[in-house]
Amino acid sequence: MPKRSFSRLGALLLPVVSAAVTAALVVSALGQPSAAPAPETDSTSVKVDGVETLTNIESVAYTQAVALAKTKKPKVTVIGTGGTISGVATSRSSFQDYRSGQIAIGDMVGYLQPEIGAVADVATVQFGNKGSGGYTIPEFHALTLAVEKALKSSDGVVVTTGTDTMEEFAYWLDLSVRSQKPVVLTGAMRPWAAVAPDGPKVIGADGPANLYNAIVLAASQATYCYGTVLMLGDEFHAARDVTKTSSYRMDTFQTREFGVLGWIDGPNIKVGRAPARIQECDDKSKWYTPFNLTKVGPEALPRVEVVTGYQQAGGEAITAFADAGVKGIVTAGTGAGGLSSAQSAARTAAAAKGVVFVSTTRTGSGSVYGGSTTQPIIAGDDLLPQKARLLLMLSLAFSGGDVEKVRKWVTEEGNPEFDLS
Repeated sequence: MPKRSFSRLGALLLPVVSAAVTAALVVSALGQPSAAPAPETDSTSVKVDGVETLTNIESVAYTQAVALAKTKKPKVTVIGTGGTISGVATSRSSFQDYRSGQIAIGDMVGYLQPEIGAVADVATVQFGNKGSGGYTIPEFHALTLAVEKALKSSDGVVVTTGTDTMEEFAYWLDLSVRSQKPVVLTGAMRPWAAVAPDGPKVIGADGPANLYNAIVLAASQATYCYGTVLMLGDEFHAARDVTKTSSYRMDTFQTREFGVLGWIDGPNIKVGRAPARIQECDDKSKWYTPFNLTKVGPEALPRVEVVTGYQQAGGEAITAFADAGVKGIVTAGTGAGGLSSAQSAARTAAAAKGVVFVSTTRTGSGSVYGGSTTQPIIAGDDLLPQKARLLLMLSLAFSGGDVEKVRKWVTEEGNPEFDLS
């Protein structure tokens, strides 16, 4: 059976297994170095070097990474891409009237000094400075390479982005970054400064605290082997499952059915659960996804689109995409993935021409099952449409035209499960 994430199956089992598998892991991110990990005991958990963890988490690499972070000052690289967090508002009380991408990431990190310097040695990279929706897939490809370059010398990376498509940034990096070190996405729902980049802070600006906490989280190694996580408002979420749920609310990011991975409470990081990838932490060959972007250039990433189902929806959009040379289409169907009769007929015709489909739901949560064994139509389970698009794109780029390989990757990489046997 594929390995399902604790952010999926584990959430259903939490009341039963939390004491045995996924009870809270508390990290004192600002604590002093202490003794090496104590040997395993018969108690439910052990306290090691300021870390409370379960004896059932049997990853040597994870345990060593968290412990090592307590013996030295970690190095964290912050990569800025713009967004609201780097925005300048027209006044201190203006939360929506602002220009994003106006403040350099180096200046934002500088504002956090000297306090952040007690947590980590922080370097910055200005990758870009614009709204998240303005980035292209080739730029996503370049961002992966920039993150991997930074991780060669840093203990963790924080990427700041706009919140509009932050979940897509996060999932792309989760699928494509080939390092087990922490990668944390953060941003803000309110702009940083007013009137000018060096002007007074906007009243209630969340950017400074979010950036500070993201660096604390990356430095702590608490999400080592978790893949990419998204952190806003003192909470961090699995990149695969999180979504933006409100256009303006500060607590916009939610993992609807399964909840947060953990919380940052001042100097304490509390981790309540883990994604399935942690189970392969000691075997990199299994932990890595197949999507090594050093082997595939951005020109190899095919065009993949999303089509939404609704009452009496026409099939023309699917037909037009297929005629335009689109290689993959994600359908965001009604209920458990339903399409109108016209859309279904258009999908059958496009599939016969070689277009690969992934079926998802427009509801925002819940699974789509089934697919087809005779046509290139693959069930996307509970992947959100915008995330299924990225997974399908990468799968098509690396599959060499093998639809069954695409099916396997969408099913297993897209819907990882814990092996509870």
